[in-house]
Amino acid sequence: MPIQQPSNQIKLTNVSIVRLKKGGKRFEIACYKNKVQEWRNGVETNLDDVLQISNVFTNVSKGEVAKSNDLQKAFGTSSVDDVVKEILKKGEVQVGEKEREHDLTALRKEIATLVAEKCVDPATQRPYPVGMIEKAMTEAGVSVKVGKNAKSQVAETLRLIQAGSKLPIQRARMRVRVVIPSTDGERLEPQIESSAERIERAEKRDDIWEIVVLIDPTQFKALNDLLLKECKGKGRLETLTLAVTADNS
Repeated sequence: MPIQQPSNQIKLTNVSIVRLKKGGKRFEIACYKNKVQEWRNGVETNLDDVLQISNVFTNVSKGEVAKSNDLQKAFGTSSVDDVVKEILKKGEVQVGEKEREHDLTALRKEIATLVAEKCVDPATQRPYPVGMIEKAMTEAGVSVKVGKNAKSQVAETLRLIQAGSKLPIQRARMRVRVVIPSTDGERLEPQIESSAERIERAEKRDDIWEIVVLIDPTQFKALNDLLLKECKGKGRLETLTLAVTADNS
């Protein structure tokens, strides 16, 4: 005779368990993956589309439903919807070891890809393959943070690679065009040229002064602020390329 599974055992797939400890007890809800973050971001507003089961548990995997008295004591209400909303807002999403490892690997790859897109070898001005960036991250002991998106970790990752690895690397330079009235050009030329790493072309014609330069991306805002302040809306700063690679010549 086959052994029957306990009737209260819950088997769920594609599930994210959100857990909140309150009033000395543990409360859990079973949600669809990715829906928790969408709810928190305001993208999803329908609880039925977030929850796999519309109930509050003390242990989701064992199917142990929280008692109304416990909800009342811990949350000041026995309303399941109200309790669910608080758990969604304040609870901690439980992530399995395999899922955590997968997320870390994917995040690490995304950060390495962004660094490769934004940075170059200083000697050749050519970008590195993503694999070389990943090796440098390992060498430098870069530890990615799951709670932060990839873009926000690029600057710190680059700093750590520069300080703790043997890979020579720098931010790719921006090629920008500055177009301002000739009268302002004569006055601002020293400041503009001092913010540039290389002047590629400078041209004066009629009442316009135009210069194309390579700058460190961190100089872009300062250069733009200079034109806004000194040219009274008549200056223009244009980005020609965001990443610079060496010429084939």
